Amino acid sequence: MDSYPAVDAPLDDTDRGTDPVHAWRVRQLTRLGLAGHVAEAVADRLDWHEVAQLVQRGCPAALAVAIVE
Repeated sequence: MDSYPAVDAPLDDTDRGTDPVHAWRVRQLTRLGLAGHVAEAVADRLDWHEVAQLVQRGCPAALAVAIVE
């Protein structure tokens, strides 16, 4: 019998490099001013829309991520 991962199982680092949704989220976060390595680390853990709302109100991107997390 084949074993398949759960649908909501987190991606490992090798999968992230080929995941277009992850790459898109990273681009959105870096556009908001987040450092690339930080955007990579948090892209799948938070809602970038919430970060964007805080940044649009003048909050620094890194602080917005800390608030949303």
